[in-house]
Amino acid sequence: MSSPASTDLRARLAAALPGALAPPRPLAATDGAQPRSHPKRGEAPPADPLATNDIVVLPERIVDVALHLRDAHGYQLLSNITAVDYLTEGVFEIVYHFCRLEGGPPLPIKARVPRDAPELPSLTPAWPGADFQEREAFDLFGVVFRGHPNLRRIYLWDEFEGFPMRKDFPKQGDKYLEEA
Repeated sequence: MSSPASTDLRARLAAALPGALAPPRPLAATDGAQPRSHPKRGEAPPADPLATNDIVVLPERIVDVALHLRDAHGYQLLSNITAVDYLTEGVFEIVYHFCRLEGGPPLPIKARVPRDAPELPSLTPAWPGADFQEREAFDLFGVVFRGHPNLRRIYLWDEFEGFPMRKDFPKQGDKYLEEA
């Protein structure tokens, strides 16, 4: 089974799961070249930091999309989940990388949640490998995964206040270090 192009897969997902995809915010193409998801080193970022050619899913539909990718398109492995903080835009972008065991490039799927209420359904019941990665995003960014069987801190102690990977986390004055 060959990997469908992102635009083809986007159309297939839109047809199979109506209302699951977020409205597109495409990158602007320059000189007829195919736009990339991310700028190369030294290039200026896009004017719209949330512009992407990747597939963006509504957060409440991420489980439906993940199951559809597994069952209908052969993406058997969820290799990575991470969060990206877009402080000035007021959102977290949760990035999922799905892979096929027979090879091919990973498929990034994104979901965006507001920073003031970062919550979306957990993939752990359907994809057990999501367990620690969702806990990591919870621990470091404060993203809540509804339905996670054991959503608690994985790196930091329970009494730790805040989420150190957020861009607005204080960088100085660590109250957790003892004064010498």
